Amino acid sequence: MSPRPLQLLSTTPALEDSLAWTSALRGAPTQAREDALARLHALLLRAAQFEMSRRRDQLSHLGAAALEDLAVQAADDALMSILCQLDDFHDESRFTTWAYKFAVLEAGVKARRRAWQDRELPLDRQAWDSICSDGPRSQSALEDREALAVLFEAMQWSLTPHQREILIALALNLVPIDVLAERRSTTRGALYETLHDARRKLRAALAARADGQVEDAR
Repeated sequence: MSPRPLQLLSTTPALEDSLAWTSALRGAPTQAREDALARLHALLLRAAQFEMSRRRDQLSHLGAAALEDLAVQAADDALMSILCQLDDFHDESRFTTWAYKFAVLEAGVKARRRAWQDRELPLDRQAWDSICSDGPRSQSALEDREALAVLFEAMQWSLTPHQREILIALALNLVPIDVLAERRSTTRGALYETLHDARRKLRAALAARADGQVEDAR
């Protein structure tokens, strides 16, 4: 029985659709490319609108027009990112699924930044003061406060002021990392590196304290 010719070169509808998208978007400025850009932007806008509605509680102070403006900005930025990263697309997933994630990411970033726009970043020990404030006087509550006091003391002598601020902001006060990066004119990667180093030094400091070998690690 002879083999069926070229069966391995056939494509699935999903692959054909993805190839159509990427071919049109990579093409020269033609009406076909403009139509593809318009269709893609509409898809990204729907994704951004959905993400904004999902985060409505964080943005309760905004009206419908402001939310729609954020969604449009997210769709615009997502479209630009996709066009710059077309070579990173692989056929393991649908192109539209891959593109959808860009809009969700951009919408999430813009929602978090807008939610924190008029808020002062808590970079000091105010959260510690709140946690350690007078509360129930049960034995477990007292032990928890004592453990937190030990942790804060270790932070004071083992971390630099910069590491302390980043750790408290991200890990304790839950400041979104993209918000903190924007406010401090740095990158998410730089903040992740600082956070990683701070946690490593803090673990070493607590271990040294447990062994009775406390020294300034800065």
